[in-house]
Amino acid sequence: QVQLVESGGGLVQPGGSLRLSCAASGNIFTINDMGWYRQAPGKQREWVTNIYSSGDTNYADSVRGRFTISRDNAKNTVFLQMNSLKPEDTAVYYCNADITHVARSRTTYWGQGTQVTVSS
Repeated sequence: QVQLVESGGGLVQPGGSLRLSCAASGNIFTINDMGWYRQAPGKQREWVTNIYSSGDTNYADSVRGRFTISRDNAKNTVFLQMNSLKPEDTAVYYCNADITHVARSRTTYWGQGTQVTVSS
């Protein structure tokens, strides 16, 4: 019913920057909370950051001050600006969105993931 399509991953050197995007489409009445998670090889998926419809944000300690989440409500899109990247930021990054459908039911959706590799 809803698709989340991510883009913007890739290979970057330590200290570099990347910007991820995640666009939602489909049966959407409103998008509530949106966020980013990541999963490194051999590790569990971990929460990175989230943003409420109000614009309030939260960040994991490991990325605070380096990553910035934002959203464009008109385009149903969430962004993740990642600066000062470190090798330990290497992971598959997933967006998720808490969506209220037209019929007022509510579901959380996940994107397919985009690879971010930080290496020299």
